[in-house]
Amino acid sequence: MTFISARIITANIDHLIDFYEQVTGFPANRYTEDFAEFRTPVAVLAIGSTRTLQLFGGESIASPAANRSVILEFRVDDVDAHYERLADYLGKALVQKPTTMPWGNRSLLFRDPDGNLINFFTPGGN
Repeated sequence: MTFISARIITANIDHLIDFYEQVTGFPANRYTEDFAEFRTPVAVLAIGSTRTLQLFGGESIASPAANRSVILEFRVDDVDAHYERLADYLGKALVQKPTTMPWGNRSLLFRDPDGNLINFFTPGGN
């Protein structure tokens, strides 16, 4: 088994795609007006509009902007440099400035426009 991607369902796909293009620096691969992907060397972050839920059985399958249990994590070379680049853009979406965790990782926490928690981290030396 290989974990390959995570998908966010959103009611505002254009806004979420723009946000992830800004924070990741990756261009979105837009396949339709309802679906896009961000391909990284390891996995894919997919963004789907609520209209795609019809393909999976209807709107009761997932609820946009309702996540409170998953953190999307991106390993970056220099979390402090990413913070400097994004600080003004993130504004009130910032949850925690770069902080060194007890296990050694340096982490920057913020939320996307739908409220999903994102962690940019740089591994520490522990």
